[in-house]
Amino acid sequence: MATLSAKPGQRFTMPDWHTNSHLISADAERQRSAAHQVQQEARALRNETNNQAKWDEHDNQTRLAERISSVNRWKETLDKCLADIDVEIDALAKVKEAAECALQAKNLPLDVSIECLTLRESRRAIDLVRDPVGEELHKEVKVIDKAKRELQQRVNEAFEQLCLLQEARQQLSFDHRCKMEALEIDRVCLSLNVNSPNISFKVNPARVPDGSTAPDEWEQNSQCNKEHAEAEMKASTALREATLLAIAQTNNELEAQRVATEFALRKRIRDLERAYDELKWQEQNTLEEIPEMEEDIRCLEEDLRGKMQDLKVAHTRLETRTYRPNMELCRDQVQYGLTDEVHQLEGTIRALKQKLAEAQDALDALYRQLHRIQTDIGYKANSLLLDNKCLDSRRKLVVPAEKFMPELDTFNRTTN
Repeated sequence: MATLSAKPGQRFTMPDWHTNSHLISADAERQRSAAHQVQQEARALRNETNNQAKWDEHDNQTRLAERISSVNRWKETLDKCLADIDVEIDALAKVKEAAECALQAKNLPLDVSIECLTLRESRRAIDLVRDPVGEELHKEVKVIDKAKRELQQRVNEAFEQLCLLQEARQQLSFDHRCKMEALEIDRVCLSLNVNSPNISFKVNPARVPDGSTAPDEWEQNSQCNKEHAEAEMKASTALREATLLAIAQTNNELEAQRVATEFALRKRIRDLERAYDELKWQEQNTLEEIPEMEEDIRCLEEDLRGKMQDLKVAHTRLETRTYRPNMELCRDQVQYGLTDEVHQLEGTIRALKQKLAEAQDALDALYRQLHRIQTDIGYKANSLLLDNKCLDSRRKLVVPAEKFMPELDTFNRTTN
């Protein structure tokens, strides 16, 4: 008879079966409840995030529009400031050119003054004197040099101010270019939306770029550039006024000095004509003084020769007494007396030699003075000729160069 084979295995009871069914059903209920809760939270989150994203996008659109408006206002301000500084640069450049022309115009008066000084340097001996004419000419040269220095200083200041204006303009221009770029970028940002073709994810877009500035710093930078440009324009205006005043003032000073110099020159010519008689009197007195000085020199030389002989005697006595023998080589009163005599004679000889040198120098000076006096009459004629040439040369300061024609010099029959 065949038997039913049975597989070994666990057998569950009916309560186990019912319990398992209840657990499955309960788990399903919990999962459906959790899923429903997640579903509700997800819907709420979607609504909240959509609203938040729309408002954030709206706020940033508004901020971008306001920023564009603010940057555009500053751009317009910089446009006006750039136009003003360009006008000031042109005005200052013209004043600088006028100062350079005035500086160049001072070369002719300076050349004439130096020519007169050079002519008067040809005066010889005693006539080469620091007279009022020379003082006025030197003063004229100083006035011209002062005017040239002042004008050159104004030119330099104008050049420096132009550089400062250019620097301020470059700062304004750089700021203006930056604002133009910023406007372009912000306008592009304002035009972006979810349908724009060039949007993409970026690496760490929320980072703070190096060199970022705060809004206050941004505002202060543009304000400083504007104020700096306005300050330089104000300084340039003051410099232009000062330069124009300096040009007028130097011209007036130079004209006044020219008149004073020519007045002194004419007076000097009259003084030269009166100097002849004084020179003759000085010549006569010098001729009388020279023989007396020569006689005094002969007497000094004779006394000096006598004192030299006396000194030889004293030296010989002292040297001879050094040969006394043994105890006789005594420092007696004779020894002391001879020593004092040597010292006294040496001092006397030094004094005579000094006085002889002084007397010889005085005699040489008298001879030189006599020579100067004797030749000074010719010097006076030479000085008169030179001063008259100075007057003729100075005509170029009042007569246009094309009208200044050569004239016949009546003194030496030559053409000036």
